[in-house]
Amino acid sequence: MDGRILLADDEPVVHELLTPLLEREGLTVLHAYAGDVAVEMARRESPDLMLLDVMLPRKDGVEVCREVRKTHNFPILFLSARGEESDKVVGLGVGGDDYITKPFSTAEVVARVRAHLRRRKLDQAAGPPAPEVVHAGGLVIDTGTAEVRLPSGTAVTLTARELGLLLALARSPGRIWTKRQLYEAAWDSPFMGDDNTVMVTVRRLREKVEADPDAPTHILTVRGLGYKLAAGTLGGIRGGGGD
Repeated sequence: MDGRILLADDEPVVHELLTPLLEREGLTVLHAYAGDVAVEMARRESPDLMLLDVMLPRKDGVEVCREVRKTHNFPILFLSARGEESDKVVGLGVGGDDYITKPFSTAEVVARVRAHLRRRKLDQAAGPPAPEVVHAGGLVIDTGTAEVRLPSGTAVTLTARELGLLLALARSPGRIWTKRQLYEAAWDSPFMGDDNTVMVTVRRLREKVEADPDAPTHILTVRGLGYKLAAGTLGGIRGGGGD
């Protein structure tokens, strides 16, 4: 595998630990130890993927991600000792693709990097998918604009992961999806056993599409099993980006 990884972390031990493992995969590792440097390097070098610590000096990882997302769409994987659900909500909400909690398994980090790079290369080779408009459960999802229109007529914008997860649910309304199935469908990567990434993304989605996120009517929890999209009124899928 080839590609360039920008590793942004203020702990030298993290660089020392991950660099040889990533280089063994055939990857070139670029190094940043502060947030402002990470932003500048991301803009100048346009890496294929960024591993981004949350607690960076001079500019934290959340702000780095927010700024980088204005101009680049390469995968951003957060590395953080802050493992609270609220931290993951923020990280994924500003455009992060994954969230790995410290202390981490180096094998898991390398596997996730490999999976995200593989998907990025497949997406680049295939070109942009034809836009679809998916009607399900009373929601109208436009893949061309990454927007979902609510029954009230309000349109909200989704992140790439929110869109992928909602599309998985919407293409089979009423079906119960386990967290593993949703992760592998929305992230197109092997599930590593971290339920929180899916749970946080579901929470983010509910905050955008539910009138009351604590009493959802669209994205439903099936206790002990997973999630499903309420069937509601179905209108199918239409190509070309029109309604």
